[in-house]
Amino acid sequence: MKKTLFDKVWDSHVVKSIKDGPDVLFIDRHMIHEVTSPVAFLGLKKRGLPVLYPERTFATADHNTPTINQHLPVSDPLSRNQLKALEENAKNHGISYWGLGHKKNGIVHVVGPEYGITQPGATIVCGDSHTSTHGAFGAIAFGIGTSEVEMVLSTQCIMQPKPKKMLITIDGSLNEGVTPKDVALFIISKLTTSGATGYFVEYAGEVFRDLSMEGRMTVCNLSIEMGARGGMVAPDQKTYEYIKEREFTPKGKEWDKAMIYWKTLYTDEGSIFDKELTFDGSEIDPMITFGTNPGMGMSITKAIPSAKDIEGGASTYAKSLAYMGFSEGESMIGKSIDYVFIGSCTNGRIEDFRAFASVIKGYKRASNVTAWLVPGSHKVLQAIKDEGLLEILENAEFKLREPGCSACLAMNEDKIPAGKYAVSTSNRNFEGRQGPGARTLLASPLVAAAAAITGKITDPRTLI
Repeated sequence: MKKTLFDKVWDSHVVKSIKDGPDVLFIDRHMIHEVTSPVAFLGLKKRGLPVLYPERTFATADHNTPTINQHLPVSDPLSRNQLKALEENAKNHGISYWGLGHKKNGIVHVVGPEYGITQPGATIVCGDSHTSTHGAFGAIAFGIGTSEVEMVLSTQCIMQPKPKKMLITIDGSLNEGVTPKDVALFIISKLTTSGATGYFVEYAGEVFRDLSMEGRMTVCNLSIEMGARGGMVAPDQKTYEYIKEREFTPKGKEWDKAMIYWKTLYTDEGSIFDKELTFDGSEIDPMITFGTNPGMGMSITKAIPSAKDIEGGASTYAKSLAYMGFSEGESMIGKSIDYVFIGSCTNGRIEDFRAFASVIKGYKRASNVTAWLVPGSHKVLQAIKDEGLLEILENAEFKLREPGCSACLAMNEDKIPAGKYAVSTSNRNFEGRQGPGARTLLASPLVAAAAAITGKITDPRTLI
């Protein structure tokens, strides 16, 4: 029987199928952070249950962490208590914990791949919607809720209905200035935020094969923003080279054994998907969002669409534009901005900082722009220094902050003030996502860099 990549991984992890119900799925890797785990651990305590496989669980602090002065006590009491709870729960259950100050600390979906926790053919869950990031390695990875976190901690299994399968193929070559972030925003603009609801997506074609592993992570990260349960890319030589010799990957004979399995992880020719979509890579321009969901995106050179040209209610569309202070038919080019944020589990990796530095080199930060440059981990922070990028950033009057989720979401001190515009390399632009009243424009590191040195929305191709 011909099988898709998704079928091969899912079916090999089914412990039990419930007739007319969900599958009981074994989970290889469980990643936790300070926001969604405390209540789950309380549930275990009330029931007198241990963590079944603590060696399969990995904890890091990221959402509530400050990105300056991490050596000092956390000032916000809620954040401080959540971070303390994670530390104590990890210690009590023998779980690896990478807290503030730990050399392995960073955003959960950045450090997982960095240390080889993320591997092809694995099932990976976390109490965080952007767990889909890990699908870049040919893994099935998805976010879960607090009660499900408790379920995985206690049983190493989860009950899930098997999603439908979608194939998105993009062939051709990307144009200058077009990044993996633009590819993802382009797809979401075509499908809308609900277009992949109920599906698990496989990305195929020349464009995805040509992307680096970090680029693939960016695309898979944003799968959730079009409603998908997750996204994945078949592993290849790039995948194996990326993970080889990392701390948690197999070594020696175990590596050879793993490779035998990993090389079977591809979609068999003639496999059936529930839905297939095809795009041409040359159609994609640098993208930017103009509304209050990731599906409201467009080419940076185009005008804001009219309500009649998009799906959805006109009143909802009008409300979104009113919140953003924009009007139908306006150009985004030249609009003044206040903040730039580069970071998050979407674009907080070393390639993103290389891209940012390539644009701002030789320029100065615009005087009207506050810039938060936040590496996704201490490994990324060190690479920025080792590669000479820090000097480029500082010469352009930018300051580098310490690792964390930062301004992706308003759960820490890095909040965008009400009414201010932020060009953000993160993943969500909902009302209040980056702070009450904040106005978020999702974009790539190149677009963010162009805005940071001009003080306005600028096509980065004019600066490259």
